[in-house]
Formats: sequence, structure tokens, C-alpha cells
Amino acid sequence: MKKLSLLSLLIICSVFSIMAQNIYDFTVKDRRGNDISLSEYKGKVLLIVNTATRCGFTPQYEELEAIYKNYCEQGLEILDFPCNQFGEQAPGTEEEIHQFCTLNFGTEFPQFKKIEVNGENEIPLYTF
Repeated sequence: MKKLSLLSLLIICSVFSIMAQNIYDFTVKDRRGNDISLSEYKGKVLLIVNTATRCGFTPQYEELEAIYKNYCEQGLEILDFPCNQFGEQAPGTEEEIHQFCTLNFGTEFPQFKKIEVNGENEIPLYTF
């Protein structure tokens, strides 16, 4: 039984070693649909957030922008991934979401394509 458990553990570890080794191995889509390698952010501190524009936490954009402005010169990057999975609180296109955020909260940090953070269409970054 111990041998079987050890073998199972080794197989699981092997599978995970084939997957991304670090965050810079991932490629994501920006809000316009372009591929962006996270390796472009090497040497920076990343705050990766999934957001919604029609929920009780929408004012978080104001706070996120304040953090971004205070620390972007020191290497902070906030990567904003809108998500419509939770009560459909991020409706609209990527461009509509971007306009909403820039007009209402003055956001300047990068926004990416709307994603799913769990389930069968979860992007690999959120599995990592």
C-alpha cells in the first residue's frame, strides 16, 4: 500500500512539473484580445485581481487606482481581469468595462479580457 501511495504521489508531482513553473510562463489576453506574456512583467510586483463593475465591491477600483499610483514607480503592476461569473455583475464588453472604469475611477492599470476564474472555462492562470 505504501508503494502504491508513493507511486501515486510521484505521478501527481510529475504532472504538476509539466505545468507552468512560474507565473511568467502564462500568456493572457488583453482587453483588445492581444496575447500578453506575463514574462513582460518580470521584476515587478503583481497584484492580480478579478473584478466586477456592478457589485458592492465596485468602489474597489478607486482604492486599486490609489495603490497603483502610489506604488507603480516602485514596480507594482495591477492586472485587472473582469469576471462575470458571480451574479453576472460584470456585464458589457471589455471596451464598455474599460470606459466605465476610466470615467468613474480614473483607472490607468492594465485591464484584460473578461475571464472565468473557476469551472470548465477557468483560465490556467487562476488554476496556478
